[in-house]
Order: sequence, then structure tokens, then C-alpha cells
Amino acid sequence: MGVFGIGTNVKDINSKEPQGKMYHVACKVWFTASCNPRPLSLKFEGDDGIIQTVSEITIKCSEDKNYNGIPSKEFQCYAIIGGLKREFKLIFYMESCKWVMII
Repeated sequence: MGVFGIGTNVKDINSKEPQGKMYHVACKVWFTASCNPRPLSLKFEGDDGIIQTVSEITIKCSEDKNYNGIPSKEFQCYAIIGGLKREFKLIFYMESCKWVMII
């Protein structure tokens, strides 16, 4: 910790809003014994109105974030979506228990 408290309460700092196209998703999740979520698969409505299923999600990393003071967990992922390997973010908003995908 610095002389003037620099570095304290770092978790409370707001993160920059995620950039990209946002989709609300239904996410199948496994919670570990330490209550950490682990996304397994998801479903979302595509731009064409068709429900798409994404399975075999590979998680590159995860990070605790705050978006406008709302605690969340952000996952950097990739999976096959629409026949193409895509990188995307999955964000779990803990208070409302909702998931969004950012492509």
C-alpha cells in the first residue's frame, strides 16, 4: 500500500463498459465448491431470430469486475458459433443473476 492509500479498495473501482454487440443468454453453469461459476454451454437468439446453442466453451481467463458499481464476473472465452470459431466475453451479473455475451 502506498503512502496515501493508493492501491486500497482496488476491487471497488468501476470497469470500462464492455464494447461490442450484446446478447442476453441462457447459460448452463456449474458452480465449484468455492462458489465460482464455470460456464458449460449457452443459448441465445441470433440476429435472424433463431435460437442458437453454443457448447464446448473454452475459457481463457476470468476476472472480477464492477460495471457502474454492479459486481460481475467476466470470462474471456472462445467457442464455435455459427460454424466459426469466435472469441467473446461472457459476463455474469451477480446481483441480478443474469448472463450476457459480448461479441
